[in-house]
Amino acid sequence: MESDLDDALAQQPSSEGSAGGESLLTVIVALGANALIAIAKTVAAVLTGSASMVAEAAHSWADTGNEVFLLLAERRGARPRDERHPRGYGRVTYVWSLFAAFGLLSAGAAVSILHGIQQLGAGEGETDYLVNYVVLAVAFLLEGISFLQALRQASGSARRWGLNPLSYINQTSNPTLRAVFVEDSSALAGLLLAALGVGLHELTGNAMWDALGSIAVGVLLAVVALFLISRNHDFLVGESLDPEQVDRVLATLLDNPEVHRVTYLHLEFVGPLRFFVVAAVDLTGDDREGALSIRLRRLEARLEANDSIEDAILTLSTPDEPSLIPTAGSGRPARRP
Repeated sequence: MESDLDDALAQQPSSEGSAGGESLLTVIVALGANALIAIAKTVAAVLTGSASMVAEAAHSWADTGNEVFLLLAERRGARPRDERHPRGYGRVTYVWSLFAAFGLLSAGAAVSILHGIQQLGAGEGETDYLVNYVVLAVAFLLEGISFLQALRQASGSARRWGLNPLSYINQTSNPTLRAVFVEDSSALAGLLLAALGVGLHELTGNAMWDALGSIAVGVLLAVVALFLISRNHDFLVGESLDPEQVDRVLATLLDNPEVHRVTYLHLEFVGPLRFFVVAAVDLTGDDREGALSIRLRRLEARLEANDSIEDAILTLSTPDEPSLIPTAGSGRPARRP
């Protein structure tokens, strides 16, 4: 039954095996791609003076800086727990991811919008449209490579839960995967907006379209940054697992022959793919207090042996507490007298 307990818990989306290493690879791929793209866009912006290209350069430099923050998030959040941090350092990942999101908002969105507004009133200048198109095409190719890596990781994890990748990205406790996926998606959309602005500038001879392209890229980045800030905030303040996941862990506990019933269960993310378990259980048998405490500690140790559980605290139920029962289909644990 101990192996059954481990197997069932391993099915939680918070324990995706090699997800940590795969997330690191996803960030490294994104960092390399964004650094190359940022350099190319900066050169193009200097040569052509295109407002849309300036916005895209700011976008890519912001993304490059963000990947550095995400690498720090992966490294520092992976440290094992110690006496000062009994539930590990996983939430540090959300802190560094939050810094990355603020960087995207300030260095990416703000610069793009302000530059676009300034260019609205600027006079017509000389530009080289071909350079812009070539750089945008190369950037689209490199961003596409980075996005495909993020999409591959998200799709593989989403399939385990029967979710589509977008739903999984919204729900996942892995902030680095969410950041890279969303930033790469917005980068591809931003490139299309920039190309549209440059194209309309060339067709109409009116530089206003180029400036509007810059503003549109900035607004897109602001929306993405606010979404990432919101989700990192949710996990920092202690987001719980969704009802279906709680229901599955409850069923797993009740399948253990030592557990007669469960009267309270709380699961809370304390880092990417890691959570904290608190439960009140009624153990089988009529052991004395000393023996019961030993059995509780043994059960806690078995729970914590699973890669997805950072810390587990079990207490004894009182006789008058109603029992929790799994509710297959609704995904929400119910109580019975």
